[in-house]
Parts: sequence; structure tokens; C-alpha cells
Amino acid sequence: MTPEKAAGPLLAEDLMLLLFDPSSGTIAGEGTLYYLLGGALLAELAQLGLAGVEDAGLRGTVVHAAGDAPPGDVLLRSAWDYVAGKPRNVQTVLAAVGPPLRGPVLDRLVGRGDLLRSSRKVLGLFTSTTLREGATGRRAELVGRVRAVLVDGVEPDPRTAALAALLSASGWLVTLHREIPWNGPVIARATALEKGDWGASAAASAVARTMAAVVSNSLAVSAILPRG
Repeated sequence: MTPEKAAGPLLAEDLMLLLFDPSSGTIAGEGTLYYLLGGALLAELAQLGLAGVEDAGLRGTVVHAAGDAPPGDVLLRSAWDYVAGKPRNVQTVLAAVGPPLRGPVLDRLVGRGDLLRSSRKVLGLFTSTTLREGATGRRAELVGRVRAVLVDGVEPDPRTAALAALLSASGWLVTLHREIPWNGPVIARATALEKGDWGASAAASAVARTMAAVVSNSLAVSAILPRG
């Protein structure tokens, strides 16, 4: 059987792009970014039917691999391989697969032209790297989708629901306040998405519940850690 592949950019890639602030050239949540990107990988595996979660009592929520074949994407494969041997606690998975993700995810965004990267020497000794938004329009498109769901009440597709839930659970949705108003109704809608309230069909709702468990359990720690 052909391994499952994500269609287009990974959730982790789109999440990093949403966290990028064009006005400052920085990525919000750098101090806990590995939790966010790792959580996005697990959520995408769940969406592809390649991972599930279960309550393991005192061990908390554990993740297990699913499906008949591993994913074709190398980053998704790194997370899938880690849970393929045995179910593992969500936090354990993130600590193992999350730290190496920033570089490869950023390289993909740069390679696609969503972000532009340049380097220069400072005082002739140190290399300073700067980021700016590319001309693909991808980030504006993503912001528009999330805004439509959170502000206008549009029923989300699973991918947009996952992105909004990840942003909300991470605590960094507020950084988009210039583009998505930070107010009571938006917070309430985002919180509902965290809990898997996507208004989808029965089959999709099962996926939503799995992804909601991944999101809430994987990002609970990142939301309370000191932010960098």
C-alpha cells in the first residue's frame, strides 16, 4: 500500500507561517516552538488516520501509530516512527520529535517562497539572519481562512479548524490581533475548536475528537512555559 502523504504544506509549515510577524520579521513562540510544531505533526497524523490517542490512566494521554504504512513525508515519518513501536505519552513524543523541527520547517517555507531569508555580517564577525514575507500570498490566505472561521462564523474545514485550535491552545493567537480581533467571541470560538467542536459529519467528528485530544494534551505545557 502506498504510504499516506499530506496534500501540500504540512500543518506545521502553515502554523509557523501564521506565527511569523511580517512587521518584525520574527516568529512568535520561539521559546516553545518545538511543542507547537510537534503538536502540529501529531495533529496531522491524526487527520491522515495515521495516529490515534487513548487514555492510559496515570500515564495520561498516549499516542499510538495507526494505518497500514508510514507517511511519505520525512517530518511526519519522524513522529510516526517514534510511536510505531509502542504507544507513548504525548509529552514524551514532543520532547523527542519536536526540537529538530524548526530548521527543516523554516527551510521549506523559504524554499517555497512563503518567507525570504537573508544573511549579513555584523561587525565583520557574526552572521545575522533576517526573515521577511515572500510574495506567494500564502500567509494572507491562511489568516483569511482562520479569520473567516473565528470572526465570521464560517464552518471550518478540518485543516483550518486544526490550525485555529493549535494557535488557540498554544496561547499565541493573540499575536494576530492586528489581523484577527482579540475579543470574547473570537476566544470562545477558538476554545470550542480546541475541544473538537467543528460542526462536521460523524466520521469527521471522530477525527476532530482525536485531533482535539492531541492539541489539548500536547500544547497544555507550552501554554504555561515562559515565552521566548
